[in-house]
Amino acid sequence: MPSGPAIRRRLGLSVALAALALSLAGCLTMATRPTASPGPTPVPPTGSAPAPTPTPGPPTPSPAPTFASYTVRAGDNLTAIARRFGTTPRSIAYWNRGTYPSLDPESPKYAPNSLQIGWVLRVLPGGLYTPPPETDNPSLDVTPVPTEYLGPPTEPPSDAPSGGASPSAAPAGSSGG
Repeated sequence: MPSGPAIRRRLGLSVALAALALSLAGCLTMATRPTASPGPTPVPPTGSAPAPTPTPGPPTPSPAPTFASYTVRAGDNLTAIARRFGTTPRSIAYWNRGTYPSLDPESPKYAPNSLQIGWVLRVLPGGLYTPPPETDNPSLDVTPVPTEYLGPPTEPPSDAPSGGASPSAAPAGSSGG
């Protein structure tokens, strides 16, 4: 009769062979399983042209900055309005010179401090106006457009006075002479 160590060896060998057999059986059953056959390949109907591949168009341009309207109130001046919208007083004057000739910086009647309550000014938040270069042909009338965009306006500091009066600009409603 076999001794204890011989029985243990035989038992260990049997367990190892059983594990190997199970592993191989699992692999063989996976290999012999039927696989799904691919479906029929769709055939385009005869007589019709294949659908064209869409071609990419030009990129969509970014929208131009949009002017805002601002109605002048008592105590307003170009400097305060410009600060509120993140632009310059001269830019506001240029953008509105057609509607309000006293705001035309190139006119001898330029009076930036003569804002009237109720005027509706065009303002481009964050934009700056740069006049076109001088030309040798004065008959060319170039329409001015904003040429630089500074981004959205920033809020004035909370300790800034709400009227924003500037020593160089008289408030609306006062006679600037």
